[in-house]
Amino acid sequence: MEHEMTIDEAAKRAEELRTQLSQWSKQYYVEDKPTVEDYVYDKAYAQLVAIEEQYPDLITSDSPTQRVGGKVLTGFEKVTHDIPLYSLNDVFSKEELFAFDQRVQKAIGHPVDYCCELKIDGLSVSLRYENGEFVRGATRGDGTVGENITENLKTVRSVPLELKNQISIEVRGECFMPKKSFIQLNKSREVEGQDIFANPRNAAAGSLRQLDSKITAKRNLDTFLYTVADFGPMKAKTQYEALEELDKIGFHINQEKRLCHSIEDVWSFIEEYHEKRVDLPYEIDGIVIKVNDFALQDQLGFTVKAPRWAAAYKFPPEEVETKIEAIEWTVGRTGVVTPTAIMTPVRVAGTTVSRASLHNGDYIKMKDIRLNDTVQIYKAGDIIPEVAQVVFEKRPDDSEEYPLPSHCPVCQSELVHLDEEVALRCINPKCPAQIKEGLNHFVSRNAMNIDGLGPRVLAQMYDKKLVSDVADLYNLTEEQLLTLDKIKEKSANNILTAIDNSKENSVERLIFGLGIRHVGAKAAKILAEHFGDLESLSKSDFETIISLDTIGDIIADSVVTYFSNEEVHDLLAELKQAGVNFDYKGIRPAQITTIDSPFKDKTVVLTGKLTRFTREEAKETIENLGGKVTGSVSKKTDIVVAGEEAGSKLTKAQELGIDVWTEEEMAEALSESRTNPE
Repeated sequence: MEHEMTIDEAAKRAEELRTQLSQWSKQYYVEDKPTVEDYVYDKAYAQLVAIEEQYPDLITSDSPTQRVGGKVLTGFEKVTHDIPLYSLNDVFSKEELFAFDQRVQKAIGHPVDYCCELKIDGLSVSLRYENGEFVRGATRGDGTVGENITENLKTVRSVPLELKNQISIEVRGECFMPKKSFIQLNKSREVEGQDIFANPRNAAAGSLRQLDSKITAKRNLDTFLYTVADFGPMKAKTQYEALEELDKIGFHINQEKRLCHSIEDVWSFIEEYHEKRVDLPYEIDGIVIKVNDFALQDQLGFTVKAPRWAAAYKFPPEEVETKIEAIEWTVGRTGVVTPTAIMTPVRVAGTTVSRASLHNGDYIKMKDIRLNDTVQIYKAGDIIPEVAQVVFEKRPDDSEEYPLPSHCPVCQSELVHLDEEVALRCINPKCPAQIKEGLNHFVSRNAMNIDGLGPRVLAQMYDKKLVSDVADLYNLTEEQLLTLDKIKEKSANNILTAIDNSKENSVERLIFGLGIRHVGAKAAKILAEHFGDLESLSKSDFETIISLDTIGDIIADSVVTYFSNEEVHDLLAELKQAGVNFDYKGIRPAQITTIDSPFKDKTVVLTGKLTRFTREEAKETIENLGGKVTGSVSKKTDIVVAGEEAGSKLTKAQELGIDVWTEEEMAEALSESRTNPE
């Protein structure tokens, strides 16, 4: 980040990043139609990580950092990964790479060897073999739940249907489309008048998600396997040995790997393949660096989403020149006024761009950005392309310093700097732009989740004086909705139904939707779970709130300040009168004195295919009854629930003499279990 962010800037920036990253992720993983290059996503993601590390209270449960990856498509059967597929932390410079090495050495106490591998630009897959036979192939999905693409993977020639040895093993790797196949595919699609794929990774993803495996078979896909999830009888003690062993038993591995004995050797490998990448027959977007020794990997462990023993070096993007034609200022939900550069359209790393965020007035001053300047831009570090620098030698002779605005572009109120913020802020509570943004936030998916009320519809409602705050949404009538553009009777009824359904939400959604500064979805859930209802929360004090685990003084102060406003209590009264639920509907640990269940204090493993529950439903229910659900069978396991097609975990449980239940026995035990409230 170019400057030290204040908490207010960080909160707004984090919200913007989460929204944009979620949109890009859907376009990339679900729709297979990316609108930005990977490097843009990676740098935006890195900025969100940096913000959340500096301000942990801003982390929300829906943040892309809390989770890994994409979403299961409805056309494929869901597959639960007993051993999660983690993503890797990215590094973008030599300095960041060497800092990673220093963290490793500090944790281990001495230098280590690294196994370096090319980062293939494809789709992550997991392959399961039982007694040497290929039985299941799945995508990564969100890291825990993926898509069953077994039949499609069977058409990929480099995926062995039988191994040389009759072993049970689960391996992970990358399915990709070679450059030659990609060029041929796009040529044929162009001739047929079809949309072409944006890149080979996109083409591979689209091919693997074909419901007709015959189409997949024609796409000439390939795989490189690079890690073992469930080793079975494999004897490898290092990553390099594991790759060699995978090769010997029949898997296709990338031979462009290297065992490096220092971080300097790693950097040499990176530099070498940065130059060679153009000549490779497949696309790569970086280099993966792993601590070679498995024992040291175990010692280093994992964070919530990534291993501490690995990193992915991402190759830098290209920079191009364009011209600043105008600077546009917009007002956000919290009143922060943000500048955006309007530029002469230019193609950067595969897409045409014409806008770039300029962050704030200080950023404009620091880089001395002016109208009609020629600038270098690159796809990194922001939601949209970023201005790297002004090309001063091309600046017009009559150029003048850009004057920052003094009044809100929407309501014309005077702009101010609050608490030494670098951001300009409109503090008029009646500013139409802020009210509209507040309405958009209230109806959003992670807040009250009211379908049909997009920004354009809400803007019309406000402009027509149908709503002035969120409570007014619950007083809308069909007649009022029919006055809006493009809203017919069916749409109006759907909107009213969605509004009515939102009244039944558990209160954490309402707390988040109210837009209390610094209170994300995760903090809202913690507050709701502790206090039980909105009224109790509204009457609480700073000391009580700050005593909650993971709630800091910034959030506590913000909550107390918010509920000290009389206008807020008037709003809550309107919402309550409209029938909006104020209670927490989840299980509150403080309410439970005893648990009568065979799962209490037991370690449970779920294996095989469940038919009456999803894995997550069964896991949540068992944990609510005092049990612990893990992904692997060991001597500490108390119960193994075996669904259909249970494999090696069932065998191991039987060998260890662990109590094995059927899904029906689990369902019966769950139905008879109970918690006794105070």
